[in-house]
Amino acid sequence: MGFFDKLKAGLTKSRSNVGEGVNTIFSSYDKIDDDFYDELEETLIMADVGIKTTDIILENLKKKVKEQRIKSAHECKQLLMDTIKEQMRVNEADFAFEREKTVLLMIGVNGVGKTTTVGKLANLYRKQGKKVLVAAADTFRAGATEQLLEWTKRAQVPCISASEGADPGAVVFDAISAAKARDIDILMIDTAGRLNNKKNLMKEMSKIYKILAREYGYVHIETLIVLDSTTGQNALAQARDFEEITAITGIVLTKLDGTAKGGIAIAIQSELGFPVKYIGVGEKIDDMQRFNSDEFVDALFADD
Repeated sequence: MGFFDKLKAGLTKSRSNVGEGVNTIFSSYDKIDDDFYDELEETLIMADVGIKTTDIILENLKKKVKEQRIKSAHECKQLLMDTIKEQMRVNEADFAFEREKTVLLMIGVNGVGKTTTVGKLANLYRKQGKKVLVAAADTFRAGATEQLLEWTKRAQVPCISASEGADPGAVVFDAISAAKARDIDILMIDTAGRLNNKKNLMKEMSKIYKILAREYGYVHIETLIVLDSTTGQNALAQARDFEEITAITGIVLTKLDGTAKGGIAIAIQSELGFPVKYIGVGEKIDDMQRFNSDEFVDALFADD
């Protein structure tokens, strides 16, 4: 099964919630009027697309309908899909770090699938021919290091770790030394996921950044936040909390195969201002890929 087919299958619940609702509107209305737009607005908002993003999408849609002088509702569906694709577009420049020496900081609250995401991305980069090293800097959560070691073993990449409760900064320092010695392309750092004490987390992240600047300042730093799509609008709140602590450059959206709230993927980029770069649609190690807005929207609105 190719990734588009996995995506299409994974978005079954979201397609039922978002795609079918929108498709029903297009088949129910002959002409484009205020009632048509009102119902479309309600459907998108209920599908976790969010008020702000829905307003932007509908404003752009109305503009295109007027410019192209479209009169019938069924002609409007492709325009809506194209508008959403534009809203979610990720540029090739957003993946430039994949071609550079990079430190990839992985952040996110506990339970979103951060550690498994590290393993899946490490596997993806290794398959691209990259030399990957992982640092187990989440020394706070019980069992986090053991879980990460299992995933890096599956991904066939090395991992620098320490005992539970060890200083995360020391783990990062050791990982940087190893990355230099081994000429690593991508150093991935799994960080602590606690947000209940922002002060401690901010202090910890600040220390990691200082070590990186001092010991490894010539490489690109990419900070990806892992968000659980099943939490819908709560994912936005989590991202905003982390934005206070660190400079986020992109999003990894997990568990799209287990949610009817896939509309949140549409909301995230316009609400937060940074793109969804990777998505996960399954539990297997190869069930994560670069995000592609065309594929996502086509799968979300597929008829079967």
